Amino acid sequence: MKKKDQSKHRICISKIKRATIKPYDAFQWTKFYENNSSFFDEYSDIPIQLNEEELLICSTIINSENYSILTTQKLITSENGILESDLIIHAENGLYGNFKGYGEEKLTFGKIILEHGKIVKYFIETGKASMIMIQGIKTLIQVK
Repeated sequence: MKKKDQSKHRICISKIKRATIKPYDAFQWTKFYENNSSFFDEYSDIPIQLNEEELLICSTIINSENYSILTTQKLITSENGILESDLIIHAENGLYGNFKGYGEEKLTFGKIILEHGKIVKYFIETGKASMIMIQGIKTLIQVK
């Protein structure tokens, strides 16, 4: 049986909290969302469309041209202003890049593989913040 968006959201946020070192709000670009309004209050300049039941899970937002946003239904990435948005249902995890932040890299890309073989990249802030996007996506893919 397919889980409802509210259930997917609750499961993903719980997993993110268990995998991420506190304080959760200490990261430069990465956040998770207990509710949709906290996102829209802060990022009103990022135009995203959500379905009626769709909930925001987490994001890595560098600026209005470069960001990745995970919802209970899709992954949205804008890289240098080029927007890509795909449903995440039946996706598989790809690589997580250099998420531990060896060297001076503050960002890396993760990848998911969609059902039809398309690869979609997403931003990951390296170091402790990486667990938010990695666990959000990993958990959403596992929860059907």
